[in-house]
Amino acid sequence: MQPVYILLGIFAGICGGFFGIGGAVIMVPSLVFLFDYSQHQAQGTTLAAMVPPIGLLAAWRYYTHGHVNIIPAVLIALGFFLGGYLGALFAGRIPDIVLKKLFGVLLLIIAMRLIIMK
Repeated sequence: MQPVYILLGIFAGICGGFFGIGGAVIMVPSLVFLFDYSQHQAQGTTLAAMVPPIGLLAAWRYYTHGHVNIIPAVLIALGFFLGGYLGALFAGRIPDIVLKKLFGVLLLIIAMRLIIMK
């Protein structure tokens, strides 16, 4: 057992509970840069790690404070279920370096939007 993976999970979980992020923004880059995973390995490992907990305790805390809209959450989960399958299907056909660059562009667009929004 490698405790550094547990520490990564704890950090990603804290970010997930605090910001609503963790998988893509924390775990994928960490696995690529710190553990030398390929982009495909990092994304696959992150998805597998998120299956059991998928933010259950964090979502429960938000729910108990009245910050969860159940119907939209269920509908998003259904879409995510299908979209996750389709995304994995498409990602498997893209070279690792292209996938890594696309991921970086996505994070950059999100970051710039958050920085410049009012």
